Amino acid sequence: MSIENILKLSIAERLLLLEKIWDSIPENKLTITNAQKTELDKRLARMRSGETKFFTWDDVKKNLHRE
Repeated sequence: MSIENILKLSIAERLLLLEKIWDSIPENKLTITNAQKTELDKRLARMRSGETKFFTWDDVKKNLHRE
C-alpha cells in the first residue's frame, strides 16, 4: 500500500491501520535507552506519589488561551 493510498483512507481507517501496524511489532523488539527508562521511572514514581496532576482535555482547551 502506497502513502498516496493510505492518505485516501478515512481517519478512522488510518487509525485502525496504525493500530494493526503497532500490534504487529513484537514486544521483545521494542527497546528504550537507559535515559528513557530513568525518565519513565521518575514519571511513574511521581504519578504513584500523587505529585503528578492530570487534566481532562476540556480543562486543557479552556486554559490554552487564558493568561
